[in-house]
Amino acid sequence: MSTVAAYDPDKEIPRHIAIIMDGNGRWAKSRDLPRRDGHRAGAESVEECLKACGDIGVEYLTLYAFSSENWKRPEAEVSALMGLLALFLREKLPLLMENGIRLKVIGEIDRLPDSNRKALLKTMEKTSGNDRLVLSVALSYGSREEIVRATKKLMVEAKEGKVSPEALNPDMFANYLDTAGTPDPDLLIRTSGEFRISNFLLWQISYSEIHITDVFWPDFRRPNLEAAIADYQRRHRRYGGL
Repeated sequence: MSTVAAYDPDKEIPRHIAIIMDGNGRWAKSRDLPRRDGHRAGAESVEECLKACGDIGVEYLTLYAFSSENWKRPEAEVSALMGLLALFLREKLPLLMENGIRLKVIGEIDRLPDSNRKALLKTMEKTSGNDRLVLSVALSYGSREEIVRATKKLMVEAKEGKVSPEALNPDMFANYLDTAGTPDPDLLIRTSGEFRISNFLLWQISYSEIHITDVFWPDFRRPNLEAAIADYQRRHRRYGGL
């Protein structure tokens, strides 16, 4: 579990941080508020995390916003989440531009409402020239589904003679994933004290350091992010070696 601690700016900063943003519903329940209020409060944590990552020097940030399993939630909650996404894209474009943040999306965005999909594509286009921080938002995302999609692409190309099975290796396979072109996360953070990966970046986090915090996502602020980075800086990454 994490405690708030200062990171050392002179030590290695994780190039890529991925976050499983968990605890919005429990945060709201603890305050006798509807779940949608928890999601709204969580959006404020996203904004602060974006600014902090830019200041600290993180180059890539991936946020698990809506899983493929989340479609099973009550229709009203899903609708509220989609509305919050639309509001975030509309209101936070100046934030993205001012802070040099480029937006990317991973997941099955074809399943999103048409208005959300168009707004995402528009924001991605407008921020495509930004180069300070790459924000990847996982929407309608599931890692098992992602790996299956990548495998299907490979099978089609192999059938067409474009890919030789003998040439296949982990680096080549990674180019067929949603995250192609993005380095694997150095640090994975999960909020709300849960010890689960929840079908998130299963391939990509093979050697990621994992930081668990009891803090619910709506309460996650810059000191909590710095504590996670400080925890990361205390680790010795061996990648299977000594």
